[in-house]
Amino acid sequence: MYELIKKDGQAKRGRLHTVHGTIETPVFMNVGTAAAIKGAVSTDDLRQIKTQVELSNTYHLHVRPGDEIVKKLGGLHRFMNWDKPILTDSGGFQVFSLASLRKIKEEGVHFHSHIDGRKIFMGPEESMQIQSNLASTIAMAFDECPSSVADKKYMANSVARTTRWLKRCKAEMARLNSLADTINQHQLLFGINQGGVYEDIRIEHAQQIRELDLDGYAVGGLAVGESHEEMYRILDAVVPQLPQDKPTYLMGVGTPANILEAVDRGVDFFDCVYPSRNGRHGHVYTNHGKMNLFNAKYELDDRPIEEGCGCPACRSYSRAYIRHLLKAKEMLGMRLCVLHNLYFYNTMMEEIRDAIDAGEFSAYKRRKLEKLSQKS
Repeated sequence: MYELIKKDGQAKRGRLHTVHGTIETPVFMNVGTAAAIKGAVSTDDLRQIKTQVELSNTYHLHVRPGDEIVKKLGGLHRFMNWDKPILTDSGGFQVFSLASLRKIKEEGVHFHSHIDGRKIFMGPEESMQIQSNLASTIAMAFDECPSSVADKKYMANSVARTTRWLKRCKAEMARLNSLADTINQHQLLFGINQGGVYEDIRIEHAQQIRELDLDGYAVGGLAVGESHEEMYRILDAVVPQLPQDKPTYLMGVGTPANILEAVDRGVDFFDCVYPSRNGRHGHVYTNHGKMNLFNAKYELDDRPIEEGCGCPACRSYSRAYIRHLLKAKEMLGMRLCVLHNLYFYNTMMEEIRDAIDAGEFSAYKRRKLEKLSQKS
């Protein structure tokens, strides 16, 4: 159940009560594609860096190790030793990202595995079955994520099919949640709004799917090549069409500035690989802009990445030492940068929630954007 606690302008402060605990929103979900955050980050680390929700990938876990294996081992929570909420995406994004390996039909999508080339079929029912086996807290409906440059006719047909798939997902999840051997019989279902950069298609789709009374609603198919301005324009058009009394999730977004802008437009949930991916390349986020720790100017810098930061890296190590680790290709260097970045994101979400609670989000957003735009 979602509880809307407060609004500050369009910004929403909420709580989603789940079988695996309460999620305070707005929230950033830490991306662990194959049931682990890249960069040697453990679930004990996630607890230390204020992670509320871990996100894993349906397609990747189906391919390896196999969702049936995860079910036999008690589901994803027990498998990875994580007792807080998990969201699994549906495999729909792989329809977009593995375009050269798939064929889309009404019944679903025929894939070739990116690992070994074996044939895979995934439709709405298969996606729900896999996610039920994984026993995640929140399952995403199976959809097609079309290219942002797809023409309008293709987009309209694709979105109509995504709506038909969503109805099949809802029916299949209800069936699976009623079975005695289902690990999580309280699994939630979020539907996904699509339509590229076509406002009219987006709005009509939002109006159709909100009638299905789902547990939450995502805006998908953004941050796939369109400009930030186009993304904000679509959010301005679509978010007001989605239910206020349900969480809104902007998939795959984004930079700290993107998140601030989207919160201002009423978005509750976010996920993105940026903090972990950038961290693995020595790029770290601070309240004074982004830093590249490979830069020679940090060679003798004995300060932490950011003064006053409570992350494991900043509590114990200097910029100079972490730079040395990165240069020496020691995994600890990557790990410390990833921990710092995820802590930075999770702390920013905490600040956002406090600012909305205090009715001061617009002032906070302005200050934060000014700081983030500085050059380190």
